[in-house]
Amino acid sequence: MSHDHSHSYTYSDTGKAFVAGIILNLGFVVVEAIAGFYTNSLALLSDAGHNLSDVATLALSLFAVRISRRKPSKTYTYGFHKSTILASLANAVILLVAVGGIGWEAIQRFLHPQPAAGFTISLVAGIGIVVNTASAFLFFRKKDHDLNVKGAYLHLVVDALVSVGVVVAGLIIAYTNLVWIDPLISLLIMGFIVYSTWGLLTESLKLAMDAVPATIDPDAVKRLLEKERGVREASHIHIWAMSTTRNALTAQLVLEPGLSAAAVTSLLKHLKHELAHANIHHATLETGSEDCRHCTEHLHTEAEHDLGRESE
Repeated sequence: MSHDHSHSYTYSDTGKAFVAGIILNLGFVVVEAIAGFYTNSLALLSDAGHNLSDVATLALSLFAVRISRRKPSKTYTYGFHKSTILASLANAVILLVAVGGIGWEAIQRFLHPQPAAGFTISLVAGIGIVVNTASAFLFFRKKDHDLNVKGAYLHLVVDALVSVGVVVAGLIIAYTNLVWIDPLISLLIMGFIVYSTWGLLTESLKLAMDAVPATIDPDAVKRLLEKERGVREASHIHIWAMSTTRNALTAQLVLEPGLSAAAVTSLLKHLKHELAHANIHHATLETGSEDCRHCTEHLHTEAEHDLGRESE
């Protein structure tokens, strides 16, 4: 028996935020890249490359959001919700690959310093602060409800902070002519990217491997199920993410003897409503009586034994 409990979460506003973010950041990438070549600034060029990867990640996230809305099929019976998790994982990998390129170029600039136009660097980076802050604000309201949105929000916030650093670096270069500041800022940008991306990478990888989402406590879910009158025991609880916003659960419930069919139906409906408030949107609950509990456990034990034997 399954149940979907839907709260007031829609994809339309999120999709518009992604589109607006893509347009704003793509325009700034063009400006920043031209300025980077003109001023011979690695800090601007590396930040432009990072912002271009952000455009790619925003586009990939938008694609995942849209494809996740497709209806289930005979092959994909759960639908395409998991595409949002795969997009988050791909975005994290793309950013980490970009880090390698920035680091390599920074090392070359340390070995072979080149002059850069400090005031122009600061001016362009100042524009970046405005663009990235405005883009991040588009995702602020829903950043705590969707790993995809959270990833976009964190990247844009970090970009804004990086732009602040580039402004400072440009002013230092303009007044002191310390050209090694330029590749130093690039290395700091690299550190910021790794720091902000690592959590997204690990969480996306866990969800892709069907780990319990970080926002859900399995023990609390077990207590939620067993506290209801009529439930003697909850076991074989499995919780995983269907997408970056929707979670699923299967569980075996041993019910008190003597419950009528109507009482069992009412109990399951209530439990699934409570699970929805615990951020579990799709629940499959198998029920049985005390008399058949040992039979069920025996079947589970045999299945797990066979699975372990196959993996040897």
